[in-house]
Amino acid sequence: MKTKQLIMCSIFAALSAVLSQLSIPIGPIPISMTHVSIFLAAGLLGAKYGAASQAVYALLGAVGAPVFTGLSGGFAIIAGPRGGFIIGYIACAFISGFMIERFGRSYKSLIVSMYSGWVITYLFGLSWFIFVTGTPLIESISLCVLPFLPGDALKTILCAVLIIRLHPVLTKTIFSEK
Repeated sequence: MKTKQLIMCSIFAALSAVLSQLSIPIGPIPISMTHVSIFLAAGLLGAKYGAASQAVYALLGAVGAPVFTGLSGGFAIIAGPRGGFIIGYIACAFISGFMIERFGRSYKSLIVSMYSGWVITYLFGLSWFIFVTGTPLIESISLCVLPFLPGDALKTILCAVLIIRLHPVLTKTIFSEK
């Protein structure tokens, strides 16, 4: 891994830790701003490094660093009802980043790429939530998906705007070969 990319992975892992604290505890799965850092990592670092940044975030939390919502950490969080969402962040960053690398950074392609990431996060998260809690599918969707959709739309638009504005700057400064 190149030094600059390694540093950026660390920065986005830290950003995920910070943004996860901006949360609203509405039930078994809190609303948080973590996906903002996930999509920025995917859009600015690409699939490989975006996923690496979220793997670092998940590993830090799994070993006990208080990086998850509510300054929580530990393997019990990963093994609990929220764990699938946290692991899903890695896949979300990879899939979104992969699609952005392939289809570009227009608003349309960013929105489609990020919504693909949302679907992946929800598949991982919902599956694990159902497995751990035994909650039926429809009830799980009403607890773990529906309350989040309006905020997800706003986060997606915010991230698209930020990626389009930040990518040229980072390409010229941080990722240049100079």
